[in-house]
Parts: sequence; structure tokens; C-alpha cells
Amino acid sequence: MADQDPLPETVSVALTGSGGAGVVTAGQMLLESAAGAGYYGLMGRSSGPQIRGGESAAFLRLSPQPVANFGDVFDIMIAFDWMNVDRFAAEIPLDGHSLVLCDPDAGAVPEVIAKSGARLAEVPLKATTKDIPGGRINMVGLGTVAALIGVPEEILNETLTRILGRKGEGAVTAGLAAARAGLALAGSLEAPCRLAAAGGGGDAERWNVSGNEGIGLGAIRGGVRFVAAYPITPATDALEWLAPNLENVGGHLVQAEDELASVNMIIGASFGGVPSLTATSGPGLALMMESVGLAVAAEVPIVVVDVMRGGPSTGIPTKSEQSDLNVAVYGCHGDAPHVVTAANSVVDCLFTGQWSVHLAESLQCPVIVLSDQSLGQSRAVVDRPADLAFVGQRETAAAPAAEYRRYAVTASGVSPASVPGTPGGEFVADGLEHNPRGTPSSMAEDHLMQLEKRQRKVTGFDYGDHWAAIDGSGELAVITWGSSTGPAREACRRAAQRGLATRLVSIRLLAPAQGEKFAAAMAGVKRALVVEQTHSQQFYRYLRAHYDLPDDLQVCHHPGPLPIRPGEITERLINWS
Repeated sequence: MADQDPLPETVSVALTGSGGAGVVTAGQMLLESAAGAGYYGLMGRSSGPQIRGGESAAFLRLSPQPVANFGDVFDIMIAFDWMNVDRFAAEIPLDGHSLVLCDPDAGAVPEVIAKSGARLAEVPLKATTKDIPGGRINMVGLGTVAALIGVPEEILNETLTRILGRKGEGAVTAGLAAARAGLALAGSLEAPCRLAAAGGGGDAERWNVSGNEGIGLGAIRGGVRFVAAYPITPATDALEWLAPNLENVGGHLVQAEDELASVNMIIGASFGGVPSLTATSGPGLALMMESVGLAVAAEVPIVVVDVMRGGPSTGIPTKSEQSDLNVAVYGCHGDAPHVVTAANSVVDCLFTGQWSVHLAESLQCPVIVLSDQSLGQSRAVVDRPADLAFVGQRETAAAPAAEYRRYAVTASGVSPASVPGTPGGEFVADGLEHNPRGTPSSMAEDHLMQLEKRQRKVTGFDYGDHWAAIDGSGELAVITWGSSTGPAREACRRAAQRGLATRLVSIRLLAPAQGEKFAAAMAGVKRALVVEQTHSQQFYRYLRAHYDLPDDLQVCHHPGPLPIRPGEITERLINWS
């Protein structure tokens, strides 16, 4: 696989152990140290359903160049212990190029690892830790891996001092000693690869951000000042970030008693004139759909963030999947036009979050934002994102006419909304069909008039170029969305290195469909490969329902928790040609 990698200086590392072993902590410290040395990086995590004691892993990909997805094979794996590693071994592909560091005191190497073909090297993590007062195995392992891949010791020490300093001087002393001991262990090992020289500049102009944090920041920048939500994996991180940061801008977050309460709270807050948001995952979104329909009928702008996970039902809470597409686009009963957007990278979560608030406020309708566990809970070191001009701006009726018509039929479909308390701006708002004044009506004329009005405002809006990310101009197109974009983009680069020109179309605006823009983006395309992480090919069927596609078409898909990897897409493209 390495000779196909368009980023040959990329280093991929997997850290594994039981829950509570400090796997994720060590991974975050390694990512921050790499950032401090001037590198870009991406860190994801995997765990079982247990709160503590089950399997846990941190996955990193580091490079002097930006990285938006994980590769095909891990160069280095270090096991702090072998607790339940078989449960997620399929998520850690290894081959003869890989090096596995294992502690002899942890017991025999599991068969699933031994059969991978990877080189095995014993590293006495536990024995070394015993000689360090207050030492921890994860810090010894961190030192070993950092030394192997070429992270400077002084940068690692700076990171440990800063992070462990919150726990006191003793924690810093023990952590530095453990990392130093781990570095010494690396002296007898031969790494399969090391980081190439960084471009320099440190991390002064770079951010270390997660997708969930990006969504939260985008929401605040877009104008959101009220959030109500019920905690649910993997969306809770966004709420934890929003809680203090909303306070800093005069906003508020309420932890509701359940998902039904949270969506209805934001409808109420938005009705009162405050841009509002909730964040959830698939089970919560399913519960919210009736109220999403209420927001459609009452024309109340709300933003609902769905950080997708494996389903159906409770499914796999800690793993990623793109299988909420159908419920997001089609889940409302009745004809309920709304907007569905999807972030296509960790850093794009910021843009998509802010843009979605702008759309909700401009169109006075619900916007469902799709992210997933692999974006939301991954951290990326990225160039500082540009400040965006999108700020939610609702058309309001500051001085309503004597006969104020909240749902007046307009050319755009958007009617000026009065904020409660505005003199002369009183109106009825509920889920019943109504006439232009808001008075409930079951007349066919009123129903058709309001249906067309609500449809017109979302289909007639100019979404600009943000509806999709488009790269290349080949006759073979790769059509994808969301977290599948990163590996698809890398596969297109690999194909180009092998002489095959491709075109990438990553759709950010899933509803309403953009027929003319899609046709223009696909002009000249003779073949298309659809890439998605679902079992039932939801994205392919969505495309078939809304767009004209080439007759020569294939689908690269599988469900979570295994990610789509660039190598499998590349091989489909090359073998097809």
C-alpha cells in the first residue's frame, strides 16, 4: 500500500488498551506534540459500549501536509494491554510493513494480531513503569512511539508539562520521567517509517479541533444563542463544548429531560426570536421528527445536528455510519420541505454548522445537519479556518400592517415574521394547516397555497457554490458525501498518480436536491462510482431518486464500523478502467 500513498511521508499509529488505560489521553498528547513540531494530523478513537474496562483505541495519521482521513494500513501499533483487542482488530489493518509493539508482561500476542503479518517487537512497558514513582504505562508508550516516528523530545516534554501541569508538579515529574524511559526503549527498535521534515512555523496559525467543536463554533458564529439537548453518544462532546462557550457570548444551554423536550424547547426559543439549535444522534433524531414537522408548518427556524452512529435502534453508539440519510431527508410525515446539510471533513464541520444556521434563519425552516462519529469525535490539526460572513438573518416584521399576515404568500416564499410582543404582530402558530393569517384551515385552497409557499422558499433559494465540493474534470466521477469524502479525495489523487483522471463530487446540500447544478458538475462524465458507508446503499438510492446519473455506474459501500479506506476506492477505479 505504501507505494500508492500520495503522501509517502505520512505516518499512521494505533494505540490500544483497555478502557481507563489512558489510550485516548496518550493519543491526544501525541497529536498535540506533532502539532507543536509543525505537523498536521488527524486522531480518531474507537471504543466498545462499556463505560470503563472494555476495549479502547486511538488512531493517528500525521504528516507535514494536511490530512483529512485515515490511510489503509497502520505503520505502528502499540498495545498497552490486550484487553478485548479482538473486538476491534478489524479496525486496525496491519501488514508486513507494520510494527507492533507489545509488552511481554501483557501475555501472549492474540492470534488475530500475530496472523496479520506485522513485525512484532517486545517492549517492557509494565516493568519499566514500575521503576518510576507515579509512572503510567501510557506515558512510557507515548515516549516510545514519539521517538520512533521522530517527534522531538523537547516538544513532547513541553506538551506533557502543559497538560499534566493541571494535575500538579508530581504528575509532571512522573510523566516526564515515564516518557523519557519510553524514549530510551525506542533506541533498540527500528521504525517502519518516520515523519519527514515539517514545513516549520509550529502550530501558531493552526487549530487542534474536533468536528463536534467545529459544529459548536460554527453555530455560535452563525448567531445561535440558545441550545437545548439531551446527552447522547457521539453528540455529547458538542454540548459539552457549547455549554461554557455559549455563556461567553450571552447565550444559554439547557439539558432537557429527553429529546422530545429539547427540540420543542428550541422551537419555543426560536419562535421568540433567538436562533436555536439541538444536537443528537440517530435515535434522538427519530424521536424529534414530529416536532421538525411542526417547525416546518409554523415556519420556525431551528437547527438539528445529527452526529450519526451505527443503527438501527440503539445500534452501535460508539461507532460511525452514514445510515441516517433516509430519516433526515424523508423522515417527516406529510409534505414537509426542509433543508439537510452534511459536513465533509472535521474542519468543514465549522463551515457547515455556520452555513446551516444562516440557511435556517434566512429560510425560516428547520435545517438538519449531518455529521457522524468519525467526524464529530476525531481531532484534526488544521490551518486556521477563514472567518465566514454567514450570520443568521431572519426577515422580521418590525412594524406589521393593520392586517398582519404571518404566512403571507410572497415571491420567495419567505414571509416577515413578527417577534412575540411586537404591537400588531399577533398571529396563531401551531401545527395545523392555516391561511395566510395563521388561522387554522382545512380548505384545499389554503393547503395548496401553503404547501407551495413552503416548497418554493427552499427550492428557489440560491445556495451558491456551497452545495457541493467539486475537484477535477475527468470522465470518471466519484460521487460521495460526508465522512466518505476524505478517502474518496485521496483515492482520486492516487488514481491520478497512476494516470487515471477523475472528478470528485462531494454533496454538502442533500435537500433540496440541486438538479441543474448537479448536471453542470457532471457534464462530460461517462462513468460514476458512488461511495458511502451504509449497508443498503441509501446515498445511491437518494441519487437515483433525484438526479440523472450515467448508465455506467458502480457503488462502493459497506456499513460501519469499518471506515471506507482510500485503497479500496482506488482499486475500484483502477480495475474498472
